Amino acid sequence: MSLDQLRERADYLDSQDPLRKFAEEFYIKDKMIYLDGNSLGLLSTRAEKTLHDMLDSWKNFGIDGWMSGENPWYYLSEKLGQQSAALVGGEPEEVIATASTTTNLHQLAATFFKPEGKRTKILADELNFPSDIYALQSQLKLKGLPPEEHLVQVKSRDGRTISEEDIIEAMTDEICLIILPTVLYRSGQLLDIERLTKEAHKRGILIGFDACHSAGAIPHHFSEWGTDFAYWCSYKYMNSGPGGIGGLYVNKKHFGRLPGLSGWFGSDKSRQFDMEHTFTPAQDAGAFQIGTPHILSAAPLLGSLEMFEEAGIDRIREKSLKATGYLMELADAHLSGYGLAIGTPRENVRRGGHVALEHPDAARICKALKEKGVVPDFRAPNIIRLAPVAFYTSYNDIWRAVSILRDIMEKRTYEKYENKREIIA
Repeated sequence: MSLDQLRERADYLDSQDPLRKFAEEFYIKDKMIYLDGNSLGLLSTRAEKTLHDMLDSWKNFGIDGWMSGENPWYYLSEKLGQQSAALVGGEPEEVIATASTTTNLHQLAATFFKPEGKRTKILADELNFPSDIYALQSQLKLKGLPPEEHLVQVKSRDGRTISEEDIIEAMTDEICLIILPTVLYRSGQLLDIERLTKEAHKRGILIGFDACHSAGAIPHHFSEWGTDFAYWCSYKYMNSGPGGIGGLYVNKKHFGRLPGLSGWFGSDKSRQFDMEHTFTPAQDAGAFQIGTPHILSAAPLLGSLEMFEEAGIDRIREKSLKATGYLMELADAHLSGYGLAIGTPRENVRRGGHVALEHPDAARICKALKEKGVVPDFRAPNIIRLAPVAFYTSYNDIWRAVSILRDIMEKRTYEKYENKREIIA
């Protein structure tokens, strides 16, 4: 199918898009095509408003803002957790907005990694985001267990994906805890969370997931599946802004378990200001908070979550699948002749919210795209990540981006750049 015919498809899909109105609420520079929402989502007018509202609360109430105003700070993490619960399929009391991704992983690993007898190892994968691996190595060292012996990382067969069969095979009687991504950050592979949870529990192993690359893009059903815990950031698909507050889910069957890292804000809210040196944890996911909530980093999420409530995570996923499918169709038809290969699984049930294009010159191709107004994302060694975000990416944006990329490859204009990443890729 020609590019012009595929342009007609884009026009039709845009005319039928039930989410197209939301794009008007985001700050998108004129003529820019933003395909990097899987690293940092764009600012919406609603997120901007709730941030300004929180600044006004500080301005008008001072310290009384903890209990006054439309959104008292003392209960803000709990409120955001309740509002986020539908996005991950948790019950409201099972979700809390708190801290950052890596801090939350440290908290959860410290809570659930209890080596005993033969079970002294943590199972992960070799394609996971580095920060998760650093945290798991740290947790092992704190318990006097050498990571090179006690951190088992499932190997990839193709350098892109991880086989669920290989993960299950690695669930031996030496494994105490499993930590896996919901979506692999390079290739965009979506793991079968339900299946892996069931297989882990058959073997008496606790399992948790890093949902950073799926929260806000893919519906999950953590409570229904019996997943033990999960954690995520909110600055990607959830559009809460750089350094936006993180989130975590703990299945209610684990309520009452003492957090591995106890902190003041994990207290029972009615007892917190008793100032006792005996910790009385909250009886829900709030127990896994550690320090004072980052109120100004949390505020934009209030506005962003309003949009998710209106759009619905199922409709977001439906558009995301159509958009990534359309992108792959364009790439197959008009980019494969230039050495660009799709590294993302084709099946809907195995695909997250972005498409990974592979090319040896990926770093400088990304620079050439940015010069032309297309914002991609480079991941070493050879990945161009393109994320059509349901809220603000149109099908015409996708068509235009592929047309620009084809022109770059045809004219080889990327060759004027050095094939190395910037400080931040």
